[in-house]
Amino acid sequence: MAIVTVRVPDELKLKMKELNINWSEEIREFIRKRIDEIERKRRIQEALELAKASGSVSRGFAAKSVREDRDSH
Repeated sequence: MAIVTVRVPDELKLKMKELNINWSEEIREFIRKRIDEIERKRRIQEALELAKASGSVSRGFAAKSVREDRDSH
């Protein structure tokens, strides 16, 4: 496992010591969540760009397709 060092002001460090919290785990979990959030945003952006690049369908296409599917049964 890699080591990451973070500098915090002395006042903050004193407050951290007062609390019974596993700060290493808290920071690891924050980093995991932040990475997931950024990756999700990237995937959404890539999907939007792909959708824009593929062009659009004509107005009413979805309704027409649903109607055709229902009528075929």
